Amino acid sequence: MNSSLNAARRRWELDEARTDVVDVLVVGLGATGAGAALDAASRGLSVAAVDAHDLAFGTSRWSSKLIHGGLRYLASGQVGVAWESAVERDALLRFTAPHLVAAHPYLLPLTPDVARGQAATLMAGYRLGDALRAAAGTPRRLLPGPSRLAAGRALTLAPSLRADGLRGALLSWDGRVVDDARLVVALARTAAAHGARILTRCRALALTRDGARVRDELTGDEFDIRARAVINATGVWAGELTPSVALRPSRGTHLVLRPGALGALRAGLHVPIPGERARFALVLPQADGRVYAGLTDEPLGGPIPDVPEAPESDVTFLLEVVGTALDRPLSRADVAGAFAGLRPLVGTADAVDAPASPDGRTADLSRRHAVLRSPDGVVTVVGGKLTTYRRMAEDAVDAACPHARPSRTARLPLVGAGPVRPGTPGRLARRYGSEAWAVRDLMRADPALAEPVALGITRAELVWAVRHEGALDAGDLLDRRTRIGLVPEDRAAALPAAEAALAYS
Repeated sequence: MNSSLNAARRRWELDEARTDVVDVLVVGLGATGAGAALDAASRGLSVAAVDAHDLAFGTSRWSSKLIHGGLRYLASGQVGVAWESAVERDALLRFTAPHLVAAHPYLLPLTPDVARGQAATLMAGYRLGDALRAAAGTPRRLLPGPSRLAAGRALTLAPSLRADGLRGALLSWDGRVVDDARLVVALARTAAAHGARILTRCRALALTRDGARVRDELTGDEFDIRARAVINATGVWAGELTPSVALRPSRGTHLVLRPGALGALRAGLHVPIPGERARFALVLPQADGRVYAGLTDEPLGGPIPDVPEAPESDVTFLLEVVGTALDRPLSRADVAGAFAGLRPLVGTADAVDAPASPDGRTADLSRRHAVLRSPDGVVTVVGGKLTTYRRMAEDAVDAACPHARPSRTARLPLVGAGPVRPGTPGRLARRYGSEAWAVRDLMRADPALAEPVALGITRAELVWAVRHEGALDAGDLLDRRTRIGLVPEDRAAALPAAEAALAYS
């Protein structure tokens, strides 16, 4: 089938979903849910997948953008989780999404705050992580090994580092995704190409072993989707549909720093958090000149919002931590925007392999995912992380459909993973892969669509998202198909273009 998602396809597939009985109903279209829809559809099962909002509306668009090999998990003794991460990173780099996932260098500056013994321990950990890379089969040409750099070389890669007292830096390499939301879009479209019905703006009101009561959020109509198996992949919101699932949500906050705030940054930074062992703030430069600076694993209390906000206390803390390694302290004026995401860490005692710390910190909870079956037969998949979404999806489908054929997704290329035509602009190739030529053709057919909207993103890309990527409104275009909306003033400037693009449906 065609991989294109759009309003017309949604309408006729919604009509079919009202009358058919599918093999699998997946609720939630983040990375894990879209991955489960793909896993099931590629096994030959009939699939409907619903989400109350949009593709990647929840946690999957707020990640740190890392596709990592689990070095942090090794430090806490979670060898199995680290190995799983290395294997899944290899699949993304080599087979499933090489157009969206690539290696990136990271510096850990050896400032006076990093003791020599700590530096030696960290380098030993990097080398152990490199051994996992080799064991997973990832070639060094795709993921180079670690090394120690002299201070001069470190300053070449990160000129904004404080030179005074700098002993050099530890250089490591890990995976990163160009855009986590675009990875989810690719998953959903690949699932659609295998016959899955991808139905956004459809809220599951109640789940049973036989399906779900669903409300079309665009019309208000309620109806039933009948299914032989149901997978709850709603992440941090899973307990709202399956009350037996216990979660301990944690918040991760990221700042969007203005271009130039950290100079010509050519590598990511791991900045040690004062007073913490093996915990770092992440600084990650973006192709558009922005820089993300983030911190994960702060416990969350109270109700779970659809769109979490970054508290000002997190913003202040991140500015202070990152500033400890810089020659010029960061100020609030350097912050163009901020975002926060919620992680669904497993809170049940039988589903974790590392207990929570006595003070209740979510940073110490295991990152192993769990597949749970509730008394009514609904399968829920929770925990884990973006890197291991595919394995989580496979395990969920195995549990929901034990007699299905084996999973195929470890070597199944996502939409866009094919060869890129020579001469394709690099920015388009990194975002669209082998489909970049089709986006370029839109510009050639209508030169007005070549006009930039923001951050180098053109009107043609907005039109492409409406016609082929399931974007139904301006928010889908600005906040998920592109990340223009991360900075409020950019979003306001691009809003007219986004609204105009919707007319091309």
